[in-house]
Amino acid sequence: MKKSTIATTIAGVAMAALTSATTVCAQTAAPTKIVVADAKTTHHLNLYVAKEKGFLAKRGIEVEIVDVKDLSAARDLVVSGKADVYWACPTAVIAAIANGAPIRIISQVKAPCTSVLVVPATSPIKDITDLKGKRVAGISPTCEAVITYTRAAKAANSAFTLEKLAGGPAIAALEASAVDAAILEEPQASIAELKGYHFVRADLAAGIPCRTINARTGFLQSNAAALKALIEAVEEANALILKDQAAEEIVTIAAKYTGAPAAAIKHGNHRLLFQTTIKEEGLSLLADALVANGDIKENPGKKLYADAFKGITWGK
Repeated sequence: MKKSTIATTIAGVAMAALTSATTVCAQTAAPTKIVVADAKTTHHLNLYVAKEKGFLAKRGIEVEIVDVKDLSAARDLVVSGKADVYWACPTAVIAAIANGAPIRIISQVKAPCTSVLVVPATSPIKDITDLKGKRVAGISPTCEAVITYTRAAKAANSAFTLEKLAGGPAIAALEASAVDAAILEEPQASIAELKGYHFVRADLAAGIPCRTINARTGFLQSNAAALKALIEAVEEANALILKDQAAEEIVTIAAKYTGAPAAAIKHGNHRLLFQTTIKEEGLSLLADALVANGDIKENPGKKLYADAFKGITWGK
C-alpha cells in the first residue's frame, strides 16, 4: 500500500474516532440544572407536563422544583439566588422589576386571565353595579383580576371592600357568608362552580394576560441557551395539553402536582390557554394600573423583558 494511501486511511480512522468520541461526550454531558421555585397550581401545568413527559430531559435540562407557600416566596428565592426561575402573576413580577429586583420576564404562561367573580346561587349580585358596599374576597389588591374588578366597580360608582384571602380560604369565607363574593382563579373557580356558585362578568378579565415565566438576571447571563431550551420544552408541553386539556394523562399530572380534585381540573382546564408569546400591550396596561394605584413609580416598559428572548417570545 502506498504511503499516501496509508496516511489517508489513518487520518480517516482518526477523524471517525474523534467524531464518535465527541458524540458520546455530547450524549453523556451533565444536564444543565434549573431550579424552579413553585407555588403549586394548575396554571403551572405546562411545567409539570414538560417534566413528567421528559420534554426537559431530552433537551439536556434538569429541573428541580422547589415547593413554596406562595408567589411571594417564589420571588424571594429567585431574588436571593436560591432559585433561577419562577412562574407568577404578572402584576407581582412587574412590581418586583420596577422596584429593582434582578428578574426579567422570559415567556408568557397563558392568556387570558381566567379569574372570575364568584357568588352564591341566591346572591343579588348580578353585575358590577350590584357590588356597592359588598365584601369581596381576593388574593391581593395588586392581582390583575382584582385590579380589573376594582376599577370596573369604581367606574360604576359601586366600590366594594376587598378582603385579602387566597382561593381556599376565600371559598370557605363564601360558604360561611363572611363575604358576599370572591375573585377566584382555576381550579378554585371550578371547585366553587361545581358546588353551585355562579360566575359574574367573567368577560371582564378576558383581555388580561395571565402568568409569566421569569428568570434571575444572573442566571440569564450565563445560561440563556438552557432557558431557551426550557421554553422549547414548555411549548411542547403546551401543544400536548391543548390537544385535550381534559385527557386522563393531563388530569393525572395536574392532580399529582397540585392536589386539586380531578373533577375540578376536568371541569375548568379548558379555560387555561397555554402559550409562550408575551402579551406586551396587556402587560404595559397592567403596569400603568400599578402606577395609577401608587404601587410603583413608573412603567418599566421594555425593561420587563429578557434581551436574550427578543424575537423569540417578545418583540416579534
